[in-house]
Amino acid sequence: MKKKITLKQIARELDVSVSTVSKALSNSKEISEDTTKKIQAFAKLYNYKPNNIALSLKNRKTKTIGILIPEIVHHFFSTVIRGIERVANRRGYNVIVGLSNESFTKEIINMEMLANGSIDGFILSISKETLLKQDYHHFNATINQGMPIVMFDRVVNEVECDKVIVDDFNGAVKAVKKLIENECKNIALITTMDYVSVGRLRTQGYLDALQAGGIEADSNLILKIDDSLDVENHIEVLETEIAHFFKSNPSIDGVFAVNELYAVTAMKVARKLGLSIPDDMQVIGFTDGVLSKHATPSLTTVSQHGQKMGEQSANLLIDRLEAEESETEQYFTNNEKKRDFIKMVIETEIIERESTK
Repeated sequence: MKKKITLKQIARELDVSVSTVSKALSNSKEISEDTTKKIQAFAKLYNYKPNNIALSLKNRKTKTIGILIPEIVHHFFSTVIRGIERVANRRGYNVIVGLSNESFTKEIINMEMLANGSIDGFILSISKETLLKQDYHHFNATINQGMPIVMFDRVVNEVECDKVIVDDFNGAVKAVKKLIENECKNIALITTMDYVSVGRLRTQGYLDALQAGGIEADSNLILKIDDSLDVENHIEVLETEIAHFFKSNPSIDGVFAVNELYAVTAMKVARKLGLSIPDDMQVIGFTDGVLSKHATPSLTTVSQHGQKMGEQSANLLIDRLEAEESETEQYFTNNEKKRDFIKMVIETEIIERESTK
């Protein structure tokens, strides 16, 4: 009997990407007929078995939820997992956590592995590389085969499923409004590249809040960090960028950072440059994590309520899984009648600490 082969092994043997293999096995029109036939023939020869997800969903409930997250070390994602586990355990479900590590390929491989009879549905946040590629075929294929998905935090319109998001736009508005009320005149933004949806929304909130406060936006006061770099293992690179930014713009008296790490690093750099916080510069960051509470001075933040986001995501997914069988079949198999999907928005709040007046 031939040994079973994985998506990754097929891709390596045929010198193509995991995405190409995944699409070819799903008969995607994006892949040429010759390539599709070659991949499918190779898969058959080596006993590759595509996931029979719909059959598993109908007949072999695992009572297990798959969680797929981009990073494990961030406080926000750990609080989301805590919320998911809390609801799942109460409702009789277990959870398995997979890590994409911000990689498109790892995201596909993790979904392939977990969906192969191990879980009943996914709760996930999309990797940065997937957002950059704008290739969501693996999510749609999973849903079309009968396995529900709930997306949280990083979501896209191109995938029709239930979603739970934080109010990134208004959270940013609240933060910048707070700095304006505290008489900051030159408010800087430290953000990510625009392809990450949450960074884009927080940037727009910053711009709108400035306009509402009668302050003209200055592109020189916006620092976009290349978030393809693993800044947690190259923190000195982040510090150097922010130091150059502050030196080039000595008038900055307020900083809004789109995540906790950027905000805490900005405070560290400002202090190294001889600035006093909050007297010379006030700082607000997004995400109320451990770093914020223990920074010196402690950081004023926009709380995302990660645990609540996890709880809502788990309830949405389990409600889908426990719907009556006739409704479930219509939801998954009837392409002409699509059930309405739910988009929950979690409100934010400002947690005031010592980095603002």
